Amino acid sequence: MDCIFCKIISKQIPAKILNETSHSICFLDAFPLAKGHVLVIPKKHHQKIQELSTDENSDLFSLVHTMMSKVDSITGSTLVAIHNGENAGQEIPHVHVHLVPRDKFDSAGPIHSMFNSSPKLSDFEIEKYYDLLKI
Repeated sequence: MDCIFCKIISKQIPAKILNETSHSICFLDAFPLAKGHVLVIPKKHHQKIQELSTDENSDLFSLVHTMMSKVDSITGSTLVAIHNGENAGQEIPHVHVHLVPRDKFDSAGPIHSMFNSSPKLSDFEIEKYYDLLKI
């Protein structure tokens, strides 16, 4: 497999590893968006979150939770971002959670600033997506 994250996990590529659990690993991003930008990934290759087993999912988000306080100590605020699939902006097809320290001077905005427009939904469309997504 030619996955850079799998190569980091197998120690073929060096990384600044911060923490590791049975199913997950955490390291500094090699191309950080901010000082202290961290990636948390599952050790087993999966492209999307819904492909993770329950144990892998629990372990991954437990490590995210553990690292959050460390990352948050840098600026007091942390962006948690997951691009779940290529159309969502995922550049490396291996699940990864970004923990990016944020401050009011970093030039990045809220999630709504990522989109040029937002849909105007009719009541019918709102009901359609409500019915589609409710459990």
